Amino acid sequence: MVSLQPDFATTADALLGLFPDGSYVDDSGELVVAGLRVSELAETFGTPAYVVDEDALVRQATGMRTAFTDRWPNSRVVFASKAFPCTAAYRALARAGLGIDVAGGGELTAALSAGVDPAELVLHGNAKTLEELNLAVDAGVGIVVIDNFDDIDRLERIVRHEQRVLVRVVPDIHVETHEAFATGQMGSKFGLASPEAERAISVLRHSDRLHLAGVHMHIGSQICDLKPFAAAVEALVRFGEFDVYDLGGGLGVRYTYSDDPPSFEQWVGTLVEAAREFLPAAAQLIIEPGRSVVAGSGITLYRIVSVKPGSPTFVAVDGGMADNMEVALYDQRYEATIANRVGGGSFVNIVGRHCESGDRLINGVALRDPVVDDVLAVPSTGAYCFALANNYNGARRPPVVFCRGGVARVVVRRETYDDMLLRDVFDS
Repeated sequence: MVSLQPDFATTADALLGLFPDGSYVDDSGELVVAGLRVSELAETFGTPAYVVDEDALVRQATGMRTAFTDRWPNSRVVFASKAFPCTAAYRALARAGLGIDVAGGGELTAALSAGVDPAELVLHGNAKTLEELNLAVDAGVGIVVIDNFDDIDRLERIVRHEQRVLVRVVPDIHVETHEAFATGQMGSKFGLASPEAERAISVLRHSDRLHLAGVHMHIGSQICDLKPFAAAVEALVRFGEFDVYDLGGGLGVRYTYSDDPPSFEQWVGTLVEAAREFLPAAAQLIIEPGRSVVAGSGITLYRIVSVKPGSPTFVAVDGGMADNMEVALYDQRYEATIANRVGGGSFVNIVGRHCESGDRLINGVALRDPVVDDVLAVPSTGAYCFALANNYNGARRPPVVFCRGGVARVVVRRETYDDMLLRDVFDS
């Protein structure tokens, strides 16, 4: 797939618009992110590597929280941490005033190890195990989202003191996004549709261990149309009045030159406008952005391993679907540049090193004279790339490098081959 705007794609300014705010090209033609030259980051930390502009991450989180509380004072922003379940991110976002949404025992354990206040955690999941619920209850997790009646039965057995819960409901809203990202329509595996949701609400209102605080809904991810968000808020009216309404996340982000998602202010404005019309004025509103919090602050660095001329020309890098599954799973489009030759060039296909024909990172991207050992920088990879990293073909999962004010530090080290053998049990 060739970029929809090839002329625009050849300019350095266009590329910089996809990198973290404050990125620039220095006098030598080198891409600089978070005050650090990208080629030097690759030399110091190796490739592939996930690089995060920590200041950009914190600015995004703080701006989101402020934009929401300015419009609806009784509100909370909770980070959907499945997008980037990294302990350093948990710490940074908690310091910025965000709660954390965890979708399983591993994310819960990571958030707790990062020092996040358990009361600021929200536990999700359509298939929570008894072990995970015990972990949450023992830790004092603030809210557990009920996805089914089995959640209720298990919690009733293990809760010793009152536990706040929300019921996840299906608002029956269709959105324009990848099929795998849609979660608010009838037939979704998540949540309870009427009248089952109404029955769960009735059961919980009579529980002496579970305190029903309100309802939760989430209509999907990477959504760039605001109308479904407003319609979903209106759909909550049928379930009654509550103290808390969790409106989920789903705001789309900019991956390519042609993407034009709404701003966070526009998204929150739409939600608040609908809430003022349809929900109780005294209610607390919660939103759970994930992708839109972290995607834009992260980039991935690779080295070019091979350039195979032809039609098309294949530029192969030292990573691929083991460090970025978004392309293979969801056909996600990205852009890229040579770190010291930003903008311009001819269209090539960037492919990974894994034994799959589907291991194609970006088709039809303009690179200027790519050669072996060049550093390649791919923007907008802060969401889901780290979370979905794997060991396909024995790939070692990349490090995560946080950069701030011209200083870089490793917050997740590169996996070693010894790490990959740690769980193996050898016969004596």
